[in-house]
Amino acid sequence: KILVHYLIYKVLILNGRALRIIPRRCGATLSWITVKSDLSRQIMPRKIPKSTTECNTYICSYLLSGKGSTGSRRYRLAAVILGLLCVLLLTAITVLWIQFTVEIDQLQTSNTNLTAERDQLQTSNTNLTAERDQKRRYTGKEAWIDFSSSIYYVSAEKKSWTESRDDCRKREADLVIINSREEQDFINMWTKGQQVWIGLGDGETEGVWKWVDGSELITGFWGAGEPNSNGDEDCALTNWKWADYPCNHQFNWICEKRILMTI
Repeated sequence: KILVHYLIYKVLILNGRALRIIPRRCGATLSWITVKSDLSRQIMPRKIPKSTTECNTYICSYLLSGKGSTGSRRYRLAAVILGLLCVLLLTAITVLWIQFTVEIDQLQTSNTNLTAERDQLQTSNTNLTAERDQKRRYTGKEAWIDFSSSIYYVSAEKKSWTESRDDCRKREADLVIINSREEQDFINMWTKGQQVWIGLGDGETEGVWKWVDGSELITGFWGAGEPNSNGDEDCALTNWKWADYPCNHQFNWICEKRILMTI
């Protein structure tokens, strides 16, 4: 019986049939079914089994080992591929999360910087508005002219240096302090060579010229041979260039009101 089964098996394989015969179950009696022939040569021995028991033992050991299960191998391969896909997906999610976190931090920093810039601009705008309003306050009353961060007033009458300063103080200002060539040129353009008192004198110490705010003179625009201290000349005036004069002489004067800005 075993020989007959074996010969049938050989005939099917040699004829190219995509079938082979294997037992449905392990036991004393063999019942045969047909399956694909790609694994048939691995199941049936090359030599004829000597007995039914030997044939059953050979086939059953092969089936129990799982070597004949094509579906199991496919499932294992699918599980491996699925696992790799999960790992790749987890890696991609992690990378995207890191990039998202970095972008969030950058946006928060940018927002903080923009908020600080906005506050600074608002403060600057407030200060500029206050400066404008303060200038309007003075220029609306009299002939005040603004230059840089100050406004200036030139008197229409003449007084001594001390009286001129008193008049400026009543206007919440003081005699002009000239700190730059640009400011000197501005005053020359406005006064057009008219002799006017400025806030400079050496009444405390002869030869040590100080401004009305107590600061010492650093850069001066003296005329040729000035200051010459010819007599009691402790006060300074300007008419294109500076000169020292006796403080009791009467000239026009220039008041200066500083408009301070805090940004």
